[in-house]
Amino acid sequence: MMRPIHIEISTILAREPAEICAQILDTEQWRTFTGYSILPGVAQASFEKETPQIVGSRIRVKNTDGSTHVEEIIEWDVPRQIRLRFQEFQPPLQHLAEQFIETWSFQPTLDDVYSTQKKAQLSCVPNIEVTRAMDLYPKNWLGWLILLPVSRLMKKAFLQNLQSLINAER
Repeated sequence: MMRPIHIEISTILAREPAEICAQILDTEQWRTFTGYSILPGVAQASFEKETPQIVGSRIRVKNTDGSTHVEEIIEWDVPRQIRLRFQEFQPPLQHLAEQFIETWSFQPTLDDVYSTQKKAQLSCVPNIEVTRAMDLYPKNWLGWLILLPVSRLMKKAFLQNLQSLINAER
């Protein structure tokens, strides 16, 4: 297997990891991933297999370009990190990529965010540093050459999607 192409972004959110993870399990929310440029977004997502321990659950994704793939939850450690494996791609991606591994990592920060609520009452909400990363595993050199610009689009799509999470906090 070739060395993966790695992308990563981080931001600070005033949310608990459990809240972010619950949103990830809510497949209706997946449509908020709109893609970027020629990179398709998510049109529909639903559990193909749901396990009680969450690890091993499989989500069938239909993209806005009509293609499909499966995302399998391979790690579910809510306070720290979760990982999903993208697989079962359709052509042409199935000829270019083995898999993509997406990782969400959560790290508490030392600072607190203060927000004004109801008539200037202050409440303290803990900050969490959220890092979203993806490793794209090409099958061959052609895959590597094509996945490199795809990874740049994916990073921009991640930034756009994370911005929507930040805007949802306001």
